[in-house]
Amino acid sequence: MKVLMINGSSNETGCTYTALTEIANTLELENVESEILQLGVHSYHDCTGCGACREALDGKCIFDDDIVNTLIEKAKEADGFVFGTPVYYAHPSGRLLSVLDRAFFAGSKNFAFKPAAAIASARRAGTTASLDVINKYFTINQMPVVSSSYWNMVHGRTPEDVLQDKEGLQTMRHLAKNMAYFLKIIELGKENGILPPVNEKEFMTNFIR
Repeated sequence: MKVLMINGSSNETGCTYTALTEIANTLELENVESEILQLGVHSYHDCTGCGACREALDGKCIFDDDIVNTLIEKAKEADGFVFGTPVYYAHPSGRLLSVLDRAFFAGSKNFAFKPAAAIASARRAGTTASLDVINKYFTINQMPVVSSSYWNMVHGRTPEDVLQDKEGLQTMRHLAKNMAYFLKIIELGKENGILPPVNEKEFMTNFIR
């Protein structure tokens, strides 16, 4: 079993990374492999809604010069996900949202029915609003949302500050244990012939018709 974690911060070893590392260390104790994928300082295309990925039927974004198609490919083999973000102006980082828009639009089948969690780091506030934004990607794509014993957040300006946030780090550890629990249940279900449902073909409507 493997959990793919995405660091949506441009600071690859900052506060968000510190929280993700706490999760990774606990997953290791639960015999669950993990990998942290760094978005780093690069710029990312927004999704233009061109629909080329749906026409090609290859599950890839038409923009192939950044990490998005790598994420989609890695998602195929992953069993669960954790998406981490710093808080900018009370919302997630723009680079993370651009990546998620494209990855979920083009490669949604690689994420569907797999457990996922969002975590946020902030100096002070804006965390719950940021978590709400990321969680919506999961709920629109039939993904179980993994919770913890409190909101999935840590606080601090620096990694050293985060390491002093005892409750925040505990929340990360509880999140990791809950993720491992759900992954083991899903694995046991597969072994006993319990597979994800085959749902109806989607209807696309608007508020007029």
